[in-house]
Amino acid sequence: QVQLVESGGGLAQPGASLRLSCAASGFPLDYYAIGWFRQAPGKEREGVSCISGSGGTTYVANSVKGRFTISRDNAKNTVYLQMNSLKPEDTAVYYCARSRMYSLTCRESDYNYWGQGTQVTVSS
Repeated sequence: QVQLVESGGGLAQPGASLRLSCAASGFPLDYYAIGWFRQAPGKEREGVSCISGSGGTTYVANSVKGRFTISRDNAKNTVYLQMNSLKPEDTAVYYCARSRMYSLTCRESDYNYWGQGTQVTVSS
């Protein structure tokens, strides 16, 4: 069955970096766009960064542009989110999700499989 397992979250100081990993199984990773979403306490879930099946096109939310980078290694069935220059407002549960399509989308309704999430806390 489809499984998405996130790892790499934790506690980081402002300005530090973390790399999240999403290990996928149960489907051919390069057939689908994959996205990273996050949900902070009391807020709606938002799309942070998404990548097409080929990895050739990406979307990055304005709130993290220039700081976060999404990438994928289809041979390793893994998608990454490199997060640099972390800010306290990046604190959230981060989710990896698989879309229904190959082309790039970061619309939450296009995603039908979700990981369990990994907590990222940015605090001094």
